[in-house]
Amino acid sequence: MSIAEAHAAEPILLREDRDGVATLTLNRPGARNALSRDLMAALKAELDAIAGDRSVKVVVLAAAGPAFCAGHDLKEVRSRSDEPFFKALFEQCSELMLTITRIPQLVIARVHAMATAAGCQLVASCDLAVASDTAKFATPGVNIGLFCSTPMVAISRNIGRKKMMEMLVTGEAIDAPTAETLGLVNRVVPADALDAAVAELAGRIVSKSPLTLAIGKQAFYAQLEMPMEDAYGYASAVMTRNMLARDAQEGIDAFIAKRQPVWRGE
Repeated sequence: MSIAEAHAAEPILLREDRDGVATLTLNRPGARNALSRDLMAALKAELDAIAGDRSVKVVVLAAAGPAFCAGHDLKEVRSRSDEPFFKALFEQCSELMLTITRIPQLVIARVHAMATAAGCQLVASCDLAVASDTAKFATPGVNIGLFCSTPMVAISRNIGRKKMMEMLVTGEAIDAPTAETLGLVNRVVPADALDAAVAELAGRIVSKSPLTLAIGKQAFYAQLEMPMEDAYGYASAVMTRNMLARDAQEGIDAFIAKRQPVWRGE
């Protein structure tokens, strides 16, 4: 078997579960992990399965090879020229990004290298992101005559308008420290410390009540799109429901008794 055939035989998405953390690894290194329709379908299917898996508390989204994700697979895109295909492609991508925000588990992007266009969108769609100091981020569609319209939806909800517009209209990349300053990633670490930093963050989240995290994640995204008065009304209702949960009562009792809480996810 040739090297090319060996790569073709490998799964395009890998999954590893350990200590409540499911790591999903984009595995198209030869294509810089470009989001083909098959890869998007595989990733969404795995996320849908994880959503109902109570053994998984955190999802880490990683990638193999020299890039995190190069965006859409341009060879696949250029293989077609019909409107229904393009419409289905971008609807599929949008649904994938929304799925990341809708599953109850927190999703951490482990960004070891370049993330461009829909790949940058993928990072922005994750709840949290840890990047290597060698990673870069860009929305370079304008360079090939294709404005990064769908990527800007997620990214513009992470960073400010002026910098977002600059990235969109110049196509120029920003480095990892700049991405951290702008709010696209939570922290930047040396490349050889990336796995440890992701594991430390995931471990801290795993130690919390999964029910509380699920309630909070859903509320976080819902209130962002509401006027402030409506957001307070909604958040008050969420907190009332949260207070009635067994885990909240256990957490308060444990705090008062100065002991570790025992979460049941209920």
